[in-house]
Amino acid sequence: MISENVIKAILFDLDGTLIDVDLSKFIPTYLKLLSESVSHLVSPKKVISKLLKASEAVNRNDGSKTNDKVFAETFFPINGYTRDEIQPYFDKFYENDFKKLKVFTKKKEKARVVVQKVIEKNIEAVIATTPVLPLTAIQQRLEWAGVADFDYKLITHIENSRANKPNLLYYKQIIQYLGIPARNCLMVGDEAKDMVAREIGCSTFLVESSNTDTSLKISDPTYEGRLEDILNVL
Repeated sequence: MISENVIKAILFDLDGTLIDVDLSKFIPTYLKLLSESVSHLVSPKKVISKLLKASEAVNRNDGSKTNDKVFAETFFPINGYTRDEIQPYFDKFYENDFKKLKVFTKKKEKARVVVQKVIEKNIEAVIATTPVLPLTAIQQRLEWAGVADFDYKLITHIENSRANKPNLLYYKQIIQYLGIPARNCLMVGDEAKDMVAREIGCSTFLVESSNTDTSLKISDPTYEGRLEDILNVL
C-alpha cells in the first residue's frame, strides 16, 4: 500500500520550469514563423487570427475530443483549404524552422540533474506541459533543455490530451493514466495554472521564473523554491 506521504510520480511543467523561456519573444515569433509557412496560400494575419481562435477553443475543451480534433475543427478550413492541404506545410515548419525559436530559450543548469535523480529513485516522471503543440515541438524543447533522452511515463501534447491547463480535467486525466493516487503525485511548475493541481489532491511545488505572475490568484503551493530543492522533499 502506498504511504500517504510518498511521492510516486512527478509532473514537470516545461517552459519556465525545466527550461528558461522568454515567452514575450518566443510566442510572437512562433506565430509569425508558423503563419509564414503557408503565406503563399493564406495571409499571415488570417492564420494568426485563426490560430488564436483555435487555441481558445482548446482552452474550452470539455474532454469529449482530443485537443487536436478541437483545434482542427476550429482552424480548418481556412481560405477554403482543408487540413490535408495545409498540414504538410505545418509539418515542414516544425521539421525545419521551429528550431529557430531556440534562441529565446536557455538551459537550466540543474534540470538534467533533477530529472535524472527522480528517475533513479524509481519515481514516474511526466512532462506536463501545456498541450497545445504537437509532440515534435515538445521533444525539441526537451532537447534544448538537455532532458530529452529520459524515459518519461507520459508527455502531454495536443494529440493525446483532452483538456488544457488550468482545467482540472487535464490533471485528472494524467492521474487516471498513471493509476497513482493524486496524493502521491507532485506537480512542479512556475505558474498558477500549474499550482491548481493541488485542488485535486496533488502536492505542488512552485519554481519561480520570469513567467511567474504573482499578481494572479494562485493556489498556495505545498512547497516552493529552486528547481533542485525538489529533491529535498522526495
